Amino acid sequence: MVVCGDSALAHRLVSELATVYGEQVTVVLPSVRDRHGPRIAALARRGELSMTVIEAAEPDDAVLLDAGIEGAAALALTASDDQSNIHAALRARRLNPELRLVVRLFNRKLGRHLEELLERAAAVRALGLGAREIAASTVVLSDADTAAHSLVAAAVAGTSKIVQADGMMLRAAERPAGRREGRGALCTLALQPESDDEDPRLLPDDEALEQADSARPAIVLEAVSNGGRGPAGPRGGLVGTIPFGSFFSRRLRLASAGLAGLVTLLALLTWQVTGEPLGHAAYLALLDVFAIGDPALDDSAGRQLLQLLAGFAGLLMMPLLLAVVLESYGAFRAASAVRRPPPGLSGHVVLLGLGKVGTRVLDRLRELDIPVVCVERDPDARGIALARERRVPVVVGDVTEEGVLEAAKIRRSRAFLALTSNDSTNLEAVLYARETRPDLRVVLRLYDDEFSTTVYRTLRDSYPGARTRSRSVSALTAPAFAAAMMGRQVIGAIPVQRRVLLFAVVEVAGHPELEGRTVAEAFEAGAWRVLALDVASPEDRSPDLTAPLQVGEARREPELQWDLHPGYVLRPEDRVIIAATRHGLGHLLQRGGAPNPPARERETGP
Repeated sequence: MVVCGDSALAHRLVSELATVYGEQVTVVLPSVRDRHGPRIAALARRGELSMTVIEAAEPDDAVLLDAGIEGAAALALTASDDQSNIHAALRARRLNPELRLVVRLFNRKLGRHLEELLERAAAVRALGLGAREIAASTVVLSDADTAAHSLVAAAVAGTSKIVQADGMMLRAAERPAGRREGRGALCTLALQPESDDEDPRLLPDDEALEQADSARPAIVLEAVSNGGRGPAGPRGGLVGTIPFGSFFSRRLRLASAGLAGLVTLLALLTWQVTGEPLGHAAYLALLDVFAIGDPALDDSAGRQLLQLLAGFAGLLMMPLLLAVVLESYGAFRAASAVRRPPPGLSGHVVLLGLGKVGTRVLDRLRELDIPVVCVERDPDARGIALARERRVPVVVGDVTEEGVLEAAKIRRSRAFLALTSNDSTNLEAVLYARETRPDLRVVLRLYDDEFSTTVYRTLRDSYPGARTRSRSVSALTAPAFAAAMMGRQVIGAIPVQRRVLLFAVVEVAGHPELEGRTVAEAFEAGAWRVLALDVASPEDRSPDLTAPLQVGEARREPELQWDLHPGYVLRPEDRVIIAATRHGLGHLLQRGGAPNPPARERETGP
């Protein structure tokens, strides 16, 4: 396995591949002294791990060849720059057409095009080499997308954790352990700890469920609907989101109406005085208003008086027209700038940080139609454009300065998400928010597990009545990247505190833990559990179970059977969906096999 990059994701991914899957890993990173290079180098110095580190400014052809790309099984490109990852992916595909590529990209649309391009390039290259079929695959993943749903779910009460498979929407909901037989419930994924010092119990068996307190919280997997979608918030653009009143204030509208009434009155009076037809009299009145009519020197005194009044009304029209122009210009300028939080706002979510992760979280919150106020220090940050488009209020300023969180209405908010890439900034902001609002629900982004555990316990002891959750973006996304490198499709992940349950598609053939066993026998408590069976024939199976149920113009029926009989014997040709812990999935996908079942994962914080 080859991993390029020195990001937090690269460090987690390398650790996942080497320690969980037991793979031989070569890491290409710019420097062992910067960013996460020292952590990766420390892993490589551990004698029990098979790791090699190569220092190179960028992964060009020579560097990739030194890393053994021609004989590698998979390559992960984890740099934070999309362009660098695309260049490296094109080079690697040319050097090894059968290489499995896992590319980190923030741009979702570009990612879909890149997948198609690289798959087409691999097919053409394979035909040129005389190969009959290709084993190459390209998977484009976004760490921000993968983590956004979990971060939103941790912050917003009542927001479900959703996984989609073959059109079926699955929700992980918290229910009392004694109420497992609810409508649509498929299985119990985890038992929450009875105290904060205990670990959650993932994939418990029947004995553990029977012994558990009936009021103990449990995470239950439930079927929601077939192909349904959650509520979508408004996605209006500039024109659709500016109300008419923004162009013309109430006073300006009243002044315009008064002037129009005065001109109408002058037209009626001219009609009465001159005896002209009504249309011609109105025309004369307008000429007088705009000061382009002939002087009424030989007309009656009434006509002359009306002409003077019309000229005076024309003088009033000039400043009114200028006010209309200036106010409209100001409305457009306000539309192109970020909004300030309205005075009476309450019940919203305060989001700190509009980088890659913050942008995706903001997008998800607005899809759920949840009011948001953003706080960002950089006025040119990535998410500012999205906030401007969605008309989301933004406070531009340093969160460590006095009054910034107050401007975001933190006292009247429902939750606070601190999602900058700096752990100390997130912690400082959360501490200040806690002092301002002791019962506020907070979610902070922290990378280091030991530091996160210390922070959580300290905040729990200081504010026992408040809910605090910490999440690591790289810890949430590394299992999906690792499983994709192993050639297995991870269709979703659900966090349980700081641990992750993965939902993966696995071919039964070649896995002695599954092949020839019943569904009940294939269940390994705390490691993996078979959830569903793909009943389609192998030649008709969908390559992507997260895709919509659509074939041509006709909508096909679901091909996954979720209510499997415990006595069903798994055959080599079967394909199943399993729920597994990181170590459980690593044991199943380990190419060399492991003699013993995986040990329970150590809890590192909530």
